[in-house]
Parts: sequence; C-alpha cells; structure tokens
Amino acid sequence: MSSAISERVELAKLCSSRDWSKAIRVLDSLLSQSCAIQDICNRAFCYSQLELHKHVIKDCDKALQLDPTLLQAYILKGRAFAALGRKEDALLVWEQGYEYALHHSADLKQFLELEDLLSVAKQNGSNSHENPSMESSGSSLPATEAGLFTSSKSRDTCGDHNKLSGEFELYSESGDSSAIPRKSNDKFTIWNESSYKVRKNGKLDGQSNGICNGQPNGTYNSQPNGTYNNLNKSGDGSELCNELSDTSNKPSGIFNKSSNISEICSNSSDKSLVSNASSDQDKKNKTFSVNRISKTKSISVDFRLSRGIAQVNEGKYAHAISIFNQILNEDPTYPEALIGRGTAYAFQRELDAAIADFTRAIQSHPSAGEAWKRRGQARAALGESVQAIEDLTKALEFEPNSADILHERGIVNFKFKDFDAAIEDLSACVKLDKDNKSAYTYLGSALSSIGAYGRAEEAHMKSIKLDPNFLEAWAHLTQFYQDLANSEKALECLQKVLQIDGRFAKAYYLRGLLLHGLGEHRNAIKDLSAGLNLDNSNIECLYLRASCHHAIGEYREAVKDYDAALDLELDSMEKFVLQCLAFYQKEIALYTASKITSDFCWFDIDGDIDPLFKEYWCKRLHPKDVCEKVYRQPPLRDSLRKGRLRKQDFALSKQKAALIQAADSIGKKIQYNCPGFLPNRRQHRMAGLAAIEIAQKVSKAWRSLQAEWKHSNKSTSKYGKKARRKEKINIPSQNRGGAGCSTSCSSETSTSYGITEDKSSGRSMMSWHDVYSLAVKWRQISEPCDPVVWVNKLSEEFNSGFGSHTPLILGQAKVVRYFPNFQRTLDVAKAVIKEKMHVYNKGDNFIDLSKDGKLQDIMNAESCSDLYRLVGEDFWVATRCNSTAFEGRRLEGTRITLVKMGEHGFDFAIRTPCTPSRWDEFEAEMTAAWEALCNAYCGETHGSVDFTVLENVRDAILRMTYYWYNFMPLSRGSAAVGFVVLLGLFLAANMEFVGSIPEGLQVDWEAILNFDPNSFVDSVKSWLYPSLKVTTSWKDYPDVASTFETTGSVVAALSSYSDC
Repeated sequence: MSSAISERVELAKLCSSRDWSKAIRVLDSLLSQSCAIQDICNRAFCYSQLELHKHVIKDCDKALQLDPTLLQAYILKGRAFAALGRKEDALLVWEQGYEYALHHSADLKQFLELEDLLSVAKQNGSNSHENPSMESSGSSLPATEAGLFTSSKSRDTCGDHNKLSGEFELYSESGDSSAIPRKSNDKFTIWNESSYKVRKNGKLDGQSNGICNGQPNGTYNSQPNGTYNNLNKSGDGSELCNELSDTSNKPSGIFNKSSNISEICSNSSDKSLVSNASSDQDKKNKTFSVNRISKTKSISVDFRLSRGIAQVNEGKYAHAISIFNQILNEDPTYPEALIGRGTAYAFQRELDAAIADFTRAIQSHPSAGEAWKRRGQARAALGESVQAIEDLTKALEFEPNSADILHERGIVNFKFKDFDAAIEDLSACVKLDKDNKSAYTYLGSALSSIGAYGRAEEAHMKSIKLDPNFLEAWAHLTQFYQDLANSEKALECLQKVLQIDGRFAKAYYLRGLLLHGLGEHRNAIKDLSAGLNLDNSNIECLYLRASCHHAIGEYREAVKDYDAALDLELDSMEKFVLQCLAFYQKEIALYTASKITSDFCWFDIDGDIDPLFKEYWCKRLHPKDVCEKVYRQPPLRDSLRKGRLRKQDFALSKQKAALIQAADSIGKKIQYNCPGFLPNRRQHRMAGLAAIEIAQKVSKAWRSLQAEWKHSNKSTSKYGKKARRKEKINIPSQNRGGAGCSTSCSSETSTSYGITEDKSSGRSMMSWHDVYSLAVKWRQISEPCDPVVWVNKLSEEFNSGFGSHTPLILGQAKVVRYFPNFQRTLDVAKAVIKEKMHVYNKGDNFIDLSKDGKLQDIMNAESCSDLYRLVGEDFWVATRCNSTAFEGRRLEGTRITLVKMGEHGFDFAIRTPCTPSRWDEFEAEMTAAWEALCNAYCGETHGSVDFTVLENVRDAILRMTYYWYNFMPLSRGSAAVGFVVLLGLFLAANMEFVGSIPEGLQVDWEAILNFDPNSFVDSVKSWLYPSLKVTTSWKDYPDVASTFETTGSVVAALSSYSDC
C-alpha cells in the first residue's frame, strides 16, 4: 500500500513537471498491481501529451470496456481520432459519449466540453482543417483539471495493461509474392511483407507497389511438374517496408516477399503520425508548450523524444537518430530513445543495429513490451523465425489479450509457413478486434494454404467488407482465385484494384501473370509493361515479360529484358534464382532465334544443347560453371537484326487457318478440370497441332507396316512382335556450338528423332521415342520458360537418379493441384508397406517394420504425422508397375516419399528417379508396348472404322500411356505430353476424343496409383471410350510439317489470336 502511495506522489510530481513518458512508466506499474479505470484514462491523457494517438485510442477502448459511461475516455479518444485526421470517427465517438451523458449521471464540466467538441466538429464538417482537439483547452489543462488523480471510479480488475511509454505511431500495416507474390509463394505462393506503417491525417503517402508471393508467394515461381505457385513463395527472409495501407487503427505484422535476404524499404514521402497543427490556436498551443518545455530538463527530453518520433515518421531517419543520440548521451539506458533509434535503424536497413538498440531497451526496462515486439519484427526480417516468435510471445506476456501482437505474431508465423499457428493467432486476433481487416485477409491466406478454401474466401470477403478499398485484401483474393484456377473472379478482383488505384504496379504484374497462365502472352506484355513503367526494377515483371517476348518470337525484346534482369542488384535469394533463370532463358532465346528460318525439325534442344547447361537450367543452379565450361550462344545474327519473326511467318493461308481451327478444338481436350489448372489456350493450340502431326506421321508409318504385313509370313510372337535388329540413323546436328550448345565438333550427332532401320527390309520406321519426341518438341517451343528435356540427355548426374518431384503436402501447405490425390496416395503407400513390411530411409537403407505390431498401426494411420511417428525417420516406398513385355517382372514405379520439414510440417510427394537401369527397363517396356500397338492396328484392322474391331487398338494405346506416366522420362511436362500423344494415336487409328476429362480426375495420377496396366485401362475407358468418335475427317487436314515448315512459322502459329 505504501509503495502505491509513493508511486502516486511521484506521478503527481512528474505530471506537474510535464515529464509524460516517466509518468506513463509509473502508471504502467500501478496498472500492473491494480487496474483502475481512472489510471487507464490518466495514461491515455499522458499519451495524448506525447501525441501518441494510437495508444490513446487503445487505452480509451480499455476504459470504455470497463465503464461505457466514462466521458473522459470519449473525449480523449475523439481527440486522438481527430488528430489522426479521422474526423468522422471522432464525431461518432463524441456522439456516443454525448448520448450516454444525456441518459446517465455525468460530470457536467466534461459534458459541456463534449457538447462544445460536437458543436465545433459538426460546424466544420468533414472538410474542416481545424483540429477540435487543439481548439479545446482540454489538451493543455493542468493534470488535475483533466481528471488525472480522480479516483471516484471503481478499481475494476482487468488484464495486465503494462505498456512501455513513448511508443511510436509507426506500426506494421499489411501490404504484400511470389506471390504473390508469397509471393507465393511459389506458389507460391503466398505474398508476405513486413512493414512499419506510417499514417498522417488518416492517409498513407509514399505508397509502395510491392505486393508479391508465393510460395510460395507474388514472385513468379515455377514449381515441379509445371505448377505455378504465387501463393506463399518459399523463402527464409522478409522485408520491413512502408507499404500501401489504409487508415485502419490496427497494427499489422511482418510479412515477407519470400526472400532470404531482408529488406527494409522506406519512402522519403512517408508522413508522420504526429498531427501538425494548422490553425492559429494550434500555433498558440505549440508556442506555449515549447516555452514551458524549455524550463526543465525532463520536459526537454520529452520534447526531443517527440521530435525524434516525428522525424522518424517523416522519413528523416538520420536526423531522428541524431536527436535520439542526444538523449542517449545524457541517459544511455533511456528505453524510449533506444526504441526510437532502433526503429530508425530498422527503416535504414540496419537491422543488426536496430536489434542491438531494442535489446538494450529490454535490458533497461524488461517489461518494455514494445521493445520485445519490435525486436521480434527485426529478427523476422533477418529470417530468424524462432527468435522472432520468441520475442513476440514474450511481448504477449505483458499484454496477453493484445490483438496487435497476436496480429504481428500471426503474420510472422504465416511468413515462415507455420500456417496452423498463424490461423490460431489471427483467429484470436479477430475475436479481440473484429475490425482488423489485415488480420482477416492474412487469415484467409493461411486457411487457403491448408486447403480450407471455403473459410479462406469468407475471411477475405470479411476484410473487404470492412474496407471495400483495401488493396491488399483484393490482391490476396486475386491470388486465392488464381490458385484455384478461377480466372474470371481473379480478373474481376484485379479490375477492382485498378479502379481503386490505377497506379498500383503490383496489380499489373498480377494480371500479367494471370494472362500468361491463360496463354495470352501479348496482353500479358501490355500489363507487365504498365507495371514496369511504375516500378522499373521489379525483376518478377522483367523476367515474366522477357519470357512472354521469348514465347511469341520477339527475341530482341526478350534478350533486352533478360539482360535488364541480370543487371539488377537484388536483395533476396528467390530473386537471385530468377536472375539465374534469366541467364539460361537468354541463351535458349538466342538458340531459338538462330533456328527461326530453319525447318522446325532442326529445332532440337535435347540434341543441340550441352547436357551440363540443361542440368543446371533444370535445377536452377548458379551459372558460373556453365559459363566456364560451355560455349555461349552468339548474339542475334545480322540477318535477325530486328530480332523477331518475319511477316511471312504470320501470313495466314487457308491451310494454316484450317489447321489452327482444328487444333484449337482438339487441343482443349487436354485440359484438367481440377483446382489449380488454368485453361491455357496457347497450350491447347500446341497440343492440337502436335496431336495432328503425330497422327499424320504415325499413320504414314502404319501404312508402311501394313504393306509389309500383307507380304510377310505373319510370323509373330504372342503379342504379334517381330524380332528386329535396329540401329540408330544419326542425323548430324546443325547447331554450331554455343551457349548451352554442344561444344563437340560437327561429327557429333543428334538423335532427336531416333529413327530406326530394319536391316532385313531396308526400310525406316518410327520408334516410340520418335512419337513422343514430336510432342516434346511442341511443348518446348510453346512455353520456353519451362525446362522440358529428356532426362537421359542430361549430364553424368543422370546416373545419380535425377527425376521429377511432385509434392502433395509441402510443410503445412496442401498443394492445390495435387492434394486431392492425397488419400489415395496415402492408401497406396500403406498397401505397399503392408506387402513388403519395410521401407527405405533417405540413405536407401532398409527399415524393418514387421515387428511390435507396427504394420497394424501403420494401416490405421490417417495422416503424414501418424505415418512418420510410426516409422521414426524420413523414408520412401516404391509402387510397383507390372510388366507386359516380361511376364512376372515388376518394375519400380513411383517413389512415395515422406520427409520431415520443421516442427510440424512434411514434404509428402511422389518422386521418379530416372537412373540408367530404370531407364533401360522402361525403355524395353515402351518398345514392347509400341510394337504391340503397331501390330494391333497394322494387321487386318488397318483402316477400320468399326469401333468394336478397334477395341484392341484402344487398349494398346492406353497400356503404352500407362507405362509413359510411370516412366516420367522428362524433367517436366510428362503429363501433358502423355495425353497429347494419346490424342494423336487415337486420331491415327481413326478415333477422335470428343468429350472432356472428368472433373477432379488427373489421368497421370490414375496411372501412377495403379499397379497394373489393365487396372489403369479399366479405370480410364469407362469415361474415355464413350467419348470416342470414329472418324476419318482428320485425314483432310493439311500436312502440319509442310504447312508450318519453319520454326518461325510454328512460333507464329502459337502466338496469333484474332482478339490479340
């Protein structure tokens, strides 16, 4: 009791000397012992004297929760809103207080003051530049007149309101890639950026245009097997930056741009939260305050502290630091000055110095919750996720029900992909603060990451309902819809963003990314160019625009953008990865440019490009070794000065028009009707043209075989196979060295067609590899930023098992494209374990699971966590693939892997290692399947249009497709290539698929998760065969190879649309 009395005596002295920051510390101590409503109001008043309006509002809200009739709280809260320029909010608060005063017993003096404030506010209206809080004499009243020591109110008990004085009105506000952005992503995702937010008069100046991904987040991130992920772009760092925000009084948190090098961005135009008085009365009050401040040292400290805060808020960080230095020279442990200087350092990207100051503030004043919070933010910016969470958790000990800190920690958890923890924190935040629009939109992104799409959309919409002009929420909702492949809604959101702010650069990037995903490259270039006009150093925009120019044959523009991306100084590892890709893509662009006047058959990335280059390209490795060991592509030849396609390439003849029309109809049949798969009309046209060319070339080969069959003795094996001796007829490569190109001499050969010769007959025939190579080449030219290559054409690393990796779960994130296959994959993994009674660890060592009842427990496992707990370490199992060529043989199908990621996450994926031994086994299987198909069609059934007669042909096509999907011989793109060839083979056999793939079904996964080709055939033919139409109309199509003879004409065909 005596301690409390002495503290109140000290409080009286401090207030009399106007030492407001120390008075706040005393009030913190008193409130930690017993929470009196009047003390909360007293602290709000002290905050108001330091112009820390955010804290005034928070304390007034606490007081009004305990006593809704407290007029002093209404008065102070309204003044704080007014000082922030939020006139309508101020008026609303004062009206609420006035209504309470009319119907309840109230202090008449305060009632009259409130009446005066209301009168002035209504008279000035929303356009007034007067500050009601300054017009009233209340702001400069002696402490006793303001009710500072009145204790007539009850000492209701409440939570710990301990709060460090002198806190900045700088605080985090949402704004994020990429994803994307979280970006990303990467998926994306998801976009995350950390930002200390600065507001003046309720508005943000110096808007940043940096919303990004993904794996996530906004960064354009190419994921395994062709997944584009902008949500939640994976990364280990963050940014603290001044970002576009609205006038919400809610602090927001740290969020990253999926990088592992922190960046603290700030704009010189950032404005102070400290309201600058403009009226004569304001000037009088300021002058009066300064005159009185000069009389005592303590008031001088507070004045300098206030000016330091103002300088930080105005972006004058060096000046602010000099002011704080003066204070710290007098008192090196002054916590408010340490926090202020630390914040200024943070804005200057000097994170280590910032953390040092926050640490000293904590050492000086361990209960300084703000110091713990800010150090947590800075540590998050450095990628120190564990320490950041620890600091923010410590800050919560001082304010257990702080929506602000829950918001901060929730976004840090989201940034570091602990989505479950993020959801817990952000859900708790919105329960305490139902108007926190930023918390709602990040809650939506976290929910989306774990696959709770309905709740995610609801959270995003709640954020927008709170503020229809909240750009970040619209951007997050855009990414949400794009991830689900709902392009219509995504475009609607982006249109809304640009209506709100037509200079929001990230919106143009996001729309460019979406249009690119839809195959509208020319329109994408327009939006990406608009974004670069607003932010010319955005590497995501530059790289994506370069890729678009590259795809449509504008090679000079592509090379220019790739070079610009390479010249940028970057601040994150993810952006550096894009820079590495820009190097490889530039070389591929130069290679393609050298081929545009040559026949398309000479476009041969697999045969011409150096294996080391291709491997580094696929793995996105630093190109240093490539530069040293591989020749660089020469610049654009003089004949290609314009660096673009010729006019004749775009000339649309009747033959070209007919083929394009047919291709568009046939190609769209490859579309998966599943979340995450955007309908890409460029890819559809590619698929159609490839399928028609395959049909034409296979039909020609089959005619030759059928003619031979007629004159043979029909000596066949069980599957109608003839023993043939084959050898490669090698075609010399036309590429003359160069970057990425083979460094060998002209005697080295390319085998892109793998043409074989039967020496017994002296005739040439197609191999299965020739058939699939046609589709691979079309896939390579259609989207050049995807490294689609044959795995066996990579470097010696092929021997160590390079292969595809397709995750269903990554950390805690459920991969939108592939997670629908999770339950079946888990069941298959358990079935394999039950059969084999063992698994293999990451060192390929045997783990016995046959003892202690583990097998039964494994059969009951329902999640990755259950399975991992029972096995005890990272492991893999391989599905089996029953052979058709060799009776009784079982091939290794796909590996299902489970790897621990962090505390609570897993990488649950399918992987396909393409070792030489496995390659040889599947090549033999593909050869047998192809010969079985040829013999099934080239006998008596050749040319038949009887659907029943063609049953064996249909089954043979599906069996070969089954082995292709389990083989997965490409670095990426195997799924699309497999279905394109299927369509082409059906056409060659006079059957056209006129239906569509059923909703939710992915054909490659049907093959991967079936152990036997006949099971796959049975599962697919139930929906495929009823949609097959017997037809020979395709034979009337012009020849693809001669109609689109050159590489340039092929690129033009893929890039020409009537509405572009």
